[in-house]
Amino acid sequence: MIALVARLKHALVIGFAAVLVGCASIPAGVEPSPHDPWESFNRSIFEFNEGLDAYLLKPVVTGYRFVLPEFVREGIYNFFSNYNDIYTALNNLLQGKPAYAFNDLMRVVVNTTFGLGGFIDMATPGGLEKHKEDWGQTFGVWGVPSGPYVVLPFFGPSSVRDTFGTVADLETDYFFKYINPVGLRNSLTGLRVVNARNTYYEAGDLLDGAAIDKYSFMRDAYIQRREYQINEGREDEEPPMPPYMNAYE
Repeated sequence: MIALVARLKHALVIGFAAVLVGCASIPAGVEPSPHDPWESFNRSIFEFNEGLDAYLLKPVVTGYRFVLPEFVREGIYNFFSNYNDIYTALNNLLQGKPAYAFNDLMRVVVNTTFGLGGFIDMATPGGLEKHKEDWGQTFGVWGVPSGPYVVLPFFGPSSVRDTFGTVADLETDYFFKYINPVGLRNSLTGLRVVNARNTYYEAGDLLDGAAIDKYSFMRDAYIQRREYQINEGREDEEPPMPPYMNAYE
């Protein structure tokens, strides 16, 4: 995992430098989006992310799925999901939803105490609903406009507002940020990245095989879903989760 983190950092530096040299062309017949004034540049970042995924992350995750049985992978997913519930509780509280925040903290207590440190999800079957909140959503609830659509290196679809939210998410991620020794922290971070990519392993393959402009599909799905999340799901159903990369999911 330490080697994976080092390779990721190296690839990010090289890839982002390459992106700065030129911008990707917009396919003929694709209608411009008013939400995406930087589309040409964003497509360059998108192509870099796609290459990083195809040549590094997906092969690593394929090996991860081959080596570890499903119940182990599920336990790892539950562990990181339980950890993320702490930050979901914080953001729900900041958004003025104390009942949701209490629910999220109870999930952490139940899963940590009775779920072997979070490796088993005991809270969901017990009636404690799973939420997912982040700083980008909190800024949105506070009235900060989303701004133009942005594709971030490695993290994928975002917006100007959500970019600042991602920075806040990383800066407040104290547990993994201050773990010692550094080797253990890097290993856990690498495992976290692989776990996040594993959650949409098959969905990504389906999207790759579809006869669509993948960039436009992911952009529109992201924008629609973020609006839904910030507006507290006033639609009848939640839009489908686009299979984009989020290393801290």
